[in-house]
Amino acid sequence: MNPLRHPALASALLLSFAFASAAPWTAADAVAAALRDSPDAALARARVSAAEAMIEQANAAWLPQLTVSSRYTETNSPMVAFGSILNQRAFNFGLDFNQPGKIDNLNLTGTVGYNLYSGGRATAGRAAARAGARAAEEDLRAARQQLAAEAIKALLNLRKAREAVAAVEAGVRAYEAALANAHLRFDAGQVLKADLLSLEVKLSETREQLTAARHGAALAERAFLFVLGRDRVSSEPVEIATEDASLAALTVPVVATSADRPELVGLRQRLAAAEKMVAVARGARRPTVNAFASYQYDQGWKLDRHADGWLAGVSVDLNVFDGGQTSGKIRQAEAELAQVKEMLRKAELGFALEAEQARLAYESARERLTVSAQTVAQAEESASLTRARFEKGALLAADLIGVESRLIETRLRRTIAEADERIALAELHRALGLLPLGQP
Repeated sequence: MNPLRHPALASALLLSFAFASAAPWTAADAVAAALRDSPDAALARARVSAAEAMIEQANAAWLPQLTVSSRYTETNSPMVAFGSILNQRAFNFGLDFNQPGKIDNLNLTGTVGYNLYSGGRATAGRAAARAGARAAEEDLRAARQQLAAEAIKALLNLRKAREAVAAVEAGVRAYEAALANAHLRFDAGQVLKADLLSLEVKLSETREQLTAARHGAALAERAFLFVLGRDRVSSEPVEIATEDASLAALTVPVVATSADRPELVGLRQRLAAAEKMVAVARGARRPTVNAFASYQYDQGWKLDRHADGWLAGVSVDLNVFDGGQTSGKIRQAEAELAQVKEMLRKAELGFALEAEQARLAYESARERLTVSAQTVAQAEESASLTRARFEKGALLAADLIGVESRLIETRLRRTIAEADERIALAELHRALGLLPLGQP
């Protein structure tokens, strides 16, 4: 049977091939996917676009404004009709101003306006918009750093969960082997019934732990896909690379402070924007000067006349009294400026503390990794000797249970310590304002 003649079968084969040939996930792949597909990254990019649109709006103040309008009217109102007659150059002294009759008029008008002076509001508004755009770009950079750290953390949490499953499975196999040996020795009258029951109970408890560990691994897998902004489209498990060069290449940063974190840079830009908004509010107390010019054409069919005309000039507007509205806006802008200043000061203190905490957390994780590696080696050697003694009948089942339990615990601690050391290092990069793995 040719699968190309059966579209459903062909699609299934292609899908199975795609999943079968999918490369295992590395930390670099996870970071790249999160930066590309995560909703948080898309939101940050949208905010940058919105901020750039604000710059375009602010730049409009430096360009002339052109409007074109048109309307057609019919009226017998003396005043309106008289204006249309004059615009059509159709006036004569024989007209009855009280009864002008039905007069129609088609008016076409084009107007050009240009702001000559706005009290500094246009300049300050453009500067505020530019500062806002730079702040949005820093927000995007901060979101990328956060996503990179979260992607690495989710990948390592998934690895921890799966290695925890493997460690508990090893414990189950060890208890099963010990229980099989105990049954043989019980039949030979060399093991007490109580010891046999103790092994069976411990095997059941370990199997229960295995079920919980598998559920935790499934949840960690869903969390990993969530960080990457992906839905689970297949029942196939997510494959993780056993050898991850990108994760091994993650090194201790040389940056010492968090002064250049994008959140702080963004707040400094927002502070500059808030200062300019105070200038915008104060500019309302200054006059506004505009130049304008217009051209109009009028056509009437009732009188069968038409004419055109133009108008040009300069206008000056000064707000003398507005009931305190301008004063209120100035006070509001100054209060918002004060808020941004305090937000920046608080952020500087908080990020400095966060960087120190991340550095201490990494040192602690590195020390725990060293200790856990030594503990596992000791526990494995102790378990090997204990099993040999138990098989020879020189050890009670309770002693074997204790040794196997400690081996499982030490393996789990080492698994957790290895992942936590990499997670702590990624968090240290983020706390110092760096993007883990050097992604562009």
